[in-house]
This record gives sequence, C-alpha cells and structure tokens, in this order.
Amino acid sequence: MQSRTPATGGSHPPRNRPVVRRKPAPKGDGTDGGISAHAAAANHADKHAAVSLAVLLDKLSSYLPESDLQLIRNAYRFADAAHLGQYRASGEPYISHPVAVAEICAEWKLDTQALMAALLHDTAEDKGITQAELMEHFGPTVAILVDGLTKLDKIQFSSREENQAESFRKMLLAMARDIRVILIKLADRLHNMRTLGAMAADKRRRIATETMDIYAPIAYRLGLNQVYRELQDLGFQHGHPMRHAVLSQALKVARGNRRDLVDKILAATTNSFAEAGIPAQLYGREKTLYSIYSKMQRKHRSFAHVQDIFGFRVIVPEVLDCYRALGVLHAQYKPMPGKFEDFIAIPKLNGYQSLHTTLIGPTGAPVEFQIRTEAMHRVAESGVAAHWLYKTSNGAEAIAQVSTAAWLQSLLDIQNENRDAAEFIETVKVDLAPDAVYVFTPKSRILALPRGATPVDFSYAIHTALGNQTVAAKVNGELVPLRTELHSGDVVEIVTAPHSRPNPNWLSFVRTGRARSKIRHELKVSQQAESQELGKRLLSRALSQEGLQLESLGPAEWSRLLHWSGSKSQEELFADIGLGKRVAEIVAKRALLLHGNGQAKLPRQTEENDTAVAQDLSSSGAPAAVAGAQGAAEMPTRGALILEGTEGASVHYADCCRPIPGDAVLGYLGKGEGLTVHLQDCPQARRLFQKHPQSWIDLIWSASVTGLYQVGLSVFVSNGKGVLAKLASAISEHDADIIHVTMDDDSGQPTIELRFILAVRDRKHLADILRAVRSHKFVTRAARIKPRHST
Repeated sequence: MQSRTPATGGSHPPRNRPVVRRKPAPKGDGTDGGISAHAAAANHADKHAAVSLAVLLDKLSSYLPESDLQLIRNAYRFADAAHLGQYRASGEPYISHPVAVAEICAEWKLDTQALMAALLHDTAEDKGITQAELMEHFGPTVAILVDGLTKLDKIQFSSREENQAESFRKMLLAMARDIRVILIKLADRLHNMRTLGAMAADKRRRIATETMDIYAPIAYRLGLNQVYRELQDLGFQHGHPMRHAVLSQALKVARGNRRDLVDKILAATTNSFAEAGIPAQLYGREKTLYSIYSKMQRKHRSFAHVQDIFGFRVIVPEVLDCYRALGVLHAQYKPMPGKFEDFIAIPKLNGYQSLHTTLIGPTGAPVEFQIRTEAMHRVAESGVAAHWLYKTSNGAEAIAQVSTAAWLQSLLDIQNENRDAAEFIETVKVDLAPDAVYVFTPKSRILALPRGATPVDFSYAIHTALGNQTVAAKVNGELVPLRTELHSGDVVEIVTAPHSRPNPNWLSFVRTGRARSKIRHELKVSQQAESQELGKRLLSRALSQEGLQLESLGPAEWSRLLHWSGSKSQEELFADIGLGKRVAEIVAKRALLLHGNGQAKLPRQTEENDTAVAQDLSSSGAPAAVAGAQGAAEMPTRGALILEGTEGASVHYADCCRPIPGDAVLGYLGKGEGLTVHLQDCPQARRLFQKHPQSWIDLIWSASVTGLYQVGLSVFVSNGKGVLAKLASAISEHDADIIHVTMDDDSGQPTIELRFILAVRDRKHLADILRAVRSHKFVTRAARIKPRHST
C-alpha cells in the first residue's frame, strides 16, 4: 500500500495523515518497486503527465501567483494518484485528459478553484472519490464544482435516456448556480471531441449528436463562439464523416481558386479605410465547414452554388467608427438588399454585438463583412468567459453578463415548475435555438425571442401575470390569432382580461421554455383548485344522501377520516374525490360511521375496502338512467349533482356524445380523470357502466348554466357553388362558433354531407340554428349528430 501527501486548497491547512491510494484497474497496474512491466508503464504515464502539467503551469504562471500554482500541483497529484493505471481509448494515460481540460480553462484565465475542479472532474465519476473527500482536501467550492460535473451513474434509472436527462438537468442547475460548472464541462466536451477518433463508430455518432443538440447550443448561448464553431465542426466530422470528407476536399480546391479574390478585397478595403482616416484591422476568414453545409441544406444548393465561403472582419476603436466603416464599405461595394443587420443597437440573446452587411464583391459574388469594436470582438469570441479573461464589468462584457444571468435565472424558474427531467431538457433545447426575432412593445422596448415565437411567448416574456390573462393580441395594430408567428420589427400589444387563464391548446404552439413551463404550472394549479371544489360538492352531496351535512363534521372526525383515507389534508381528499381517485359515497359512509361512533376503530382505506363498498353501492344505488338502460329495475334517483358550467377543467364533456345543456346526462368519475359528462343514452357510457358501475353519478343542469358547449351537426345539401359559405353565414348569424367542418370527397355527387362541430349555449340555441339551416332550399336534411348504438 502506498501513501502520499494530500493536496490542500482554499483555507484548509495541509493534513499529515496518509491517504490510501485506491486500487487501480488491473490493466496497467503497478507499484513503486519499479521491477515489473506494469510499473514501467505507470512510470511512463507519470512522466507523460508531468510534461503535460509543465505546459499547463507555463500558461497559468502568466496570471496566477506561485501560491495558487502550488494548489494546482496538489490537485494534479491527487487526480494523478486516483487515475493511476487508467487509460483512455487512444492508449494515453487518463490523466492527460483532465490536464488538457485544465489547459483549455487556462486559455479563458479561469480562477484557481475552477482549474482545480477541471483536474479533479472525473475522480468522483470514474474512481469513486466522494464529495466529502474532495471537500476535506480542497474545500467546499471545488467539491461543489466537481459534483455539478458528475453524472448520476450511481442512481438506478429505467433507461439510459432517463439517466442522461437527469444528468443534464443536474449539470444545468449546477451551472445556474455557478457558471464555472458549464465552462469546465464545455472544455471537457471540447477535448473529448478532439480525441473522439479512438472511439467506435456508433459511439462517435451518438456523442456527436449529443454535442450538436446540447453542448454546441450552450456554448453559443454563453457567447463562446470559438468553442461553438469548433464543437459544430467536430460534431459534423464525427456525425457525418463521408459528407465532411467530401466537403473538406471541395473547400480545399475552392480555397486555392479564391485566394486572389480575398487578397484583392483586403487590399482595396484597407486603402479605403486609410483614405477615410479610420484606424481599422481587417481579417479575411474562411467560414466553417458546418456553416457551409448548413447553408447548403437550408437553401437546397450544391457546394458550387454557395459563393460566400469567405468573410471579412473589421475591428475599429469606437462604436461610432463601426457606422463610419459601414459607410466606407457601402461606398466601395454595393450592398445586397435585406442583408444588413445591426446587432450593436440590438444585441443578440447571448450579448453578441456587431454590424453585419453583405456586399456584392468585384466578381459579382456576395461577400460578408462583420464590423465591431475590440471590446465587442472579445465578447464575440469569449462570451461570458470574457469576465475572467479581461476582468471587466462594463461595456460589451457587461451585456454578456446580464444576458447570461437572465438566462440562468430562467432555467431555475423552469426547473421549479417542471420536475420531469426529459421535459426539462426538451424545454431547454428550445431556448438554446440560435435564431432569434426582435420585437417591440407598444412603448418601444425591444424583446428578443426564439424564431417561431408567438404573442403568447411575448406576453410570458414580459410577465407571468400578463401571460396568464392573455385573451387576444395585436401585431402592428391589427388583431391576429394567438398562434401567429412573430417576425423581427413587429410591434406587439397584448389584450388581457382579469379573470382569464391559460388555454391548454397554447402548449401546441408556444415556443419558449418559460411560456411552456408557466402555462403547465398554471393549468396544474387551476385544475387542482377546480378538482377540490368539485370533490367538495360531490362529498357534500353524498353526505346529504346519508342525512349528514359536511359542516357538521368536527375536527376530531376530520382527523380520523383523513387518517383512514391516507390524505394529508381536507383539500387533498377533496381533490382526490374530484379527480375520481376516491368515491364520494364510500367516503360519506365512512364519515357517517365516524359521526355515529367516534370511538370505533376503523381500518385505513384500502382497495379491497373500496371494492366491497363499491359493490354494495352498485347493487343498491346506481344512477337510475344507466341502470334502466341495462335492463335492470328502475332505481330511485339519488340527489343529483348540479352542473353550473363554471367547473372548469375538472369537468369534461365526452366527445363520443357531446352533451349540451338541456340534455339528459349522467357523470362518470374515472380514476385521475375528473368528472366526464355523457348523454344518458350514450353507448360508450353503457359499456363503461358494465365495467365500473360504482363510478357513475346522476347529474342535472342548473337553470342558470353558462358557457358554450360543442355539438355535432350533420347537413345534407345539394352540391353547388357557395353552399358552404351560405351555411356558415346562417350559423354565424345565430351567434354560434364553427369549431370544425368536414365534407365528403364526392364533388361529382348531386348530394353531399357537411359535418360541423359548433359551440352552442343549449338545446334551444341548437334548435334555432337547425331551423335557420333547414330554411335554405339546397338543404335536404339537417340533424344533430348522435352516437351510434352498436348492434
């Protein structure tokens, strides 16, 4: 057994007790004796890693004091000992990987704690080093950083995808609390992608896809454009190796053919800036392979038709010089219409600032120029890492910091309202989309939203309360549907109503993660409240049938009733009844027993007890209408529940029969589904009654029922021009909304059937509409669509 001097970090003093080296992997194992082949391999690995550490220390010495370099050495020794005998797929000693990750972090000039975490980031995941051990040796900050980088491999998940989603969520939430977590992770992923060639082909494709879906977009969102471009190109190379090779060869040929053009443009623009007295640095740059490939895919072009494979960057001292330089360029070459973007006045979501313009070059080919200041250039390449690189907190760097902070806070908000890992990751992926639109509030505030965003996304981006109360939207002064896609430059105004609430249909078209999570949260809360109210009414009704009032139950009786049911509160019990998870009549009978004999020792509610009581109920108190429909003797109808039309999401109206006020109805309490209203003669209701007789209750409509209810209407008409328009006009004149319309594909037939789904108030309203429809001579028959009885 070996001993080593433990590393120290932060304010923790060195400890002199020996630390046991974990047993290395059998392959490549060795001891300090130096007499075996394994030992020789280990010595070679230590020597190789020591050289790598020297390169790292050389980078760090330019901005870290010697005392901090000693902490880095201590972290290296600890990691080296932990990974002893472990090798990468390429055959290199494993310690070369964390050292390379630390070198990338050193290029961003990250602080000592982040660099120590970079060296130690795989010790917990691969070698079982605990967070307590890391905290003991290197302090709490380093231990927390390493924990945020560690996957959840020790927890059992039902699938690899679930494990991956939970690990991503853990990392993103750790990032939201300390941005250094994701910077280290991006450095880790970048080095892994650079060395991915040693992996099997299927694993390379999987990791490349993961990189393109998650890590490259995160790098973009943080403004790390250099890392973003490299991750994309490496992901393209390993995900589509054949396409990458062909395109790489084509670009190599084109590079030689167009080099003279690049030199010519550089010389001409340099002279123009000199004549205008603008001190400017000009750089010709080749676009990345992946950006060229994306343009080919997006515009369905071959490589030969993608002309702008080269771009130019102009760096000037001040912001005003950017616009002066733009004028010089537009005077030299003609600008292409619609190809100018001002990201200085309106920065991108990640804080990026530049002027973009595309000009028609000397050969007629389009040439792109980016114009920015030195500070903007630093942020464009380094993003949020510019904070450590340049130690500044103003100007362009401050914009990147504020943008990142806002995004990280949104991650925490989404997480607080969404506990499902896979859904959380999908939501984050949407927010990571690089394309954005820039829209305006009526007071000219600029808002950046992902491409495809709608007025609902806009309202939730302003404030949650505004989103929840949205009922309509105006874009550029005109009323538009809420699902309308917004475009840059749109002025958006939201129309609200105080008692409005989110519509579940919004989830089918909203784009932002914030809007999606807020809508789901509000729907869940409102459904819970509605289920509680419905459950309270159902229990009150059931108790009345037993000759007992809900208000007569005292605290002691409630306590025993909740203990029996297993509910934590009255509200939870009401909600369970409203959702159909418990039967109100069973709870009422138990409450009556408690009320009559408070000393009775009652067993907790079980499924067996429920079944027994349910059978008793089904044999003595089934809803009269359904019992009669089954051929059983007519039973006296128990006190029916009154439908007010204000029950909300806790009451559903069955699509199979579409009941409306005035119809004879009954209710089915499906487990976890709330109350579903059916027509009394609905065939589906009869089939459900055979399976779950205890789940049915009698319903009646309130005399003052409110709301609109969907109903089906079948109209047979003589085929002719303008028939549908005339029918739609007749229906609209009677204040009915047409939800959906379908027709037979029998254009050559003399008579066709039109099927409408209408929103009506009640049976009288439907009768008025039917009379209006039948008054047209081209209508041969019109009737309500009823469910068909099975034979």
